[in-house]
Amino acid sequence: MYHPNLRTVSDVVTWHAALRPDHPAVICADRAVTYRELHLASNRTAHALRRLGVDAGQRIAYLGRESEHYYDILFAAAKLGAVLVPVNRRLTAAETHHILRDSGSTVLFVDDELLGTAMLLRAELPDLREVVSLARFAGWQAADESDVDYGAAPDEPVVQMYTSGTTGRPKGVVLAHRSFFAVRDALAAGGLDWIDWRVDDVSLVGVPGFHVGGLWWAMQGFAAGVTNVSVRTFTGPGAVALIRRHRITTACLVPAQLQMILAPPRPKRADFATLRKIVYGGSPISESLLARCIATIGCELAQIYGLTESGNTAVCLPPADHVVGGERMQAAGRPYPGFEVKIVDADGAEVPAGESGEVWLATPARMLGYWGMPETTDESCVDGWLRTGDAGYLDADGYLFVRDRIKDMIVVAGENVYPAEIENAVCAHPAVLEAAVVGIPHRHWGEAVHCFAVPRPGQTVTARELAVFLRGRLADFKLPTSYELVGELPRNPSGKILRRDLRERFWAHLDRRVA
Repeated sequence: MYHPNLRTVSDVVTWHAALRPDHPAVICADRAVTYRELHLASNRTAHALRRLGVDAGQRIAYLGRESEHYYDILFAAAKLGAVLVPVNRRLTAAETHHILRDSGSTVLFVDDELLGTAMLLRAELPDLREVVSLARFAGWQAADESDVDYGAAPDEPVVQMYTSGTTGRPKGVVLAHRSFFAVRDALAAGGLDWIDWRVDDVSLVGVPGFHVGGLWWAMQGFAAGVTNVSVRTFTGPGAVALIRRHRITTACLVPAQLQMILAPPRPKRADFATLRKIVYGGSPISESLLARCIATIGCELAQIYGLTESGNTAVCLPPADHVVGGERMQAAGRPYPGFEVKIVDADGAEVPAGESGEVWLATPARMLGYWGMPETTDESCVDGWLRTGDAGYLDADGYLFVRDRIKDMIVVAGENVYPAEIENAVCAHPAVLEAAVVGIPHRHWGEAVHCFAVPRPGQTVTARELAVFLRGRLADFKLPTSYELVGELPRNPSGKILRRDLRERFWAHLDRRVA
């Protein structure tokens, strides 16, 4: 199921519309759309966007639940040479406002449940010319189904995905078409089946499309010409029901979702009879969860590691290495053929195997850069290498072990969270002098947000008051789950808060400072 001629996102739907016109391309909430129907629908969407003046290089945004319309809009943007900006629907109105303003999006597609918020934002965003309700999407599309082909090159932009930043302002990561084909090509060139596709595969897209992992996984399925099952709202029992109903053979999930799938009411092994492989990422898998997956699900597992900036995965732990109690289960994996990993010390020098330092990646899927932030791009991308901000080491066999984070990022059930944004929100409370946020281990989510708050002299504040104050100011996954009120925060001689010291007592009993 490898089609080496496919080099751009727009190629994919056009090719399979001719090759497998009646094969289901995407199923969402029991609505099935064939490859021919998806191709023609994206043509209608492209003509409607062109009618609004959308041209190559312009940004259009999507704010909503998973839907067949999401992929229709993605392919339409690619056919026009436009760039899709997926927006996390869990963000607050202020967070969404920043992304729409920063990207300069001219059209916003939105679910009806968020339409009111979108219309309020439109009044504040002069670049946003049109807000399109997905409930009335079919009536908005043009009637013209003729082919649209901008003729994009593999190195041209197609998606702009926003990640949280160290300063609290999300950054737009611009990904080219090549970002969605590089791993596929590398595995084919190496004759490896770490992530493989078969003609009758039915793929579960468990990770939302506003995450690079979800969009990347869906594109792997589309490129292979298989059926992709999109999940509007993920629940454990719901995912099991989808696996049974659609005879799912392969899936992409995060460990927190695997926890949900295996939680009561506990499924039986027969529920997963058709499932042959699960690809997971976002955080490592615990040994206990791995054992439960092997016992109950009984399929192959492959772990992927990477960043939005690396175009998703650059390193993979293959199924053969998924052995309960095995040393390599502590590893993130090894790079794909043609991808490279090196470990660099504080002076920028590469260190030998076994020594720890910052993880740097060289990948043909790497981002084009941060939107409108050339200096930040240059800081992250050095001589063809991408700095990850993770700390780890390589063993003698080239396996990468990630042990900590150099950056302060926290990963909550696959969602990236930076302390600065939360600390700024906490400090807006009139009784708080300063705050520091760290990630602490969480049994189900991998990490949770813990907040240290210093009250102003003569002021008092409770954890409950802070929790109420933050509600609505931050997306729910960014909210602290626990608080400590302290007299002061530890600092180094230059005055920088020592977050590592704050984290230490939560992680001291673990070998790895990330979960």
